[in-house]
Amino acid sequence: MRAKFLPCLTALPLLLASPALADVPRVAVDIAPVHALVAAVMAGVGDPDLVLPPGASPHGYAMRPSDARALQLADLVIWVGPELTPWLGGPLDSIAPDAARLELLAVDGIMRLEFREGASFAAHDHSGSAGQADHAEHEDHGGHEHHADHAEHDHPAEHEDHGDHADHDDHAGHDDHAGHDDHAGHDDHAGHDDHAGHGDHAHDGIDPHAWLDPLNAVIWLDAIAAELSRIDPVNAASYAANAALAAVDLETLHRDIAARMAVLSGEFVVFHDAYHYFEARFGIEAAGAISLSDATDPGPARVAEIRDLVADQGISCVFVEPQFNRGMVDAVFEGTGLNIGVIDPLGASLTVGPALYAEMIAAMATSFETCLGG
Repeated sequence: MRAKFLPCLTALPLLLASPALADVPRVAVDIAPVHALVAAVMAGVGDPDLVLPPGASPHGYAMRPSDARALQLADLVIWVGPELTPWLGGPLDSIAPDAARLELLAVDGIMRLEFREGASFAAHDHSGSAGQADHAEHEDHGGHEHHADHAEHDHPAEHEDHGDHADHDDHAGHDDHAGHDDHAGHDDHAGHDDHAGHGDHAHDGIDPHAWLDPLNAVIWLDAIAAELSRIDPVNAASYAANAALAAVDLETLHRDIAARMAVLSGEFVVFHDAYHYFEARFGIEAAGAISLSDATDPGPARVAEIRDLVADQGISCVFVEPQFNRGMVDAVFEGTGLNIGVIDPLGASLTVGPALYAEMIAAMATSFETCLGG
């Protein structure tokens, strides 16, 4: 029987005293998995607001008035960064100009991976990926025994890797990112007509789906606690203790999934190249993707390359996700006999809250086992 790894995340509100909510900063978070991490750190203190509704694709989204209100009221905005939600940069400047900002892709120590190019992925040497020095330094994070004792030390102030986050004044003024006018105007990015016929066009830079590495999430828990403590020092001890408990939970989950993924075999492709961080962390990388990492529509050449790849390599599994229309996958692979699995990188079907992140990662692991015959 597999162990369950959610009690620390879900029981935190019972463990910590609750101060007056009026004294707690308002926090707006971009996507549900990151919201879950923030909610875990704030448990027993306050509740963050979620900007994107569960299941909405972050690559192309039109903000509603309620979304804008969450930003307008925010004292702190926590987001993955403009690489994931380019349309959010403009509203941050205009709606929440005075809010502090924590951009998670900019946090030191996380694994960062570059975009993969082409429909089929050659064997990847991660030593050349952006930020792999960070990856190498963090390779043993899953076994960090010191996290078991996190609750006993002053996490935001003393953590050697993240102590600088406590006074990260630059987070509050990320003008270089928030002011990306060229990105902010691309509201139709996910379905841009120019993209549809450019399946092979260059996508330079960092793949933004970094939350799908649970060890990145562990580092982010520290950064979130440190930033919250900076603007709300009264509740710093609660933030630090919550982050430590959640980190232990996620590290245990990471070790369990690593053991489960190690026994899998077989080749697979994905609809949307969103899972590189999960694949790289657990050593089960995809052979190719129908759509690019930013979910732009593939051109005919890319579709043909994927069909050839499936036929030539005897690929057994293709993954779809609930954020996108499955019709293209059915059309591309009709008659191939491929197993079709579902992986959800946003936890669209899960209850929003502190448990969502661990539940989402665990569900992804189960989907890999099912589709690959584990």
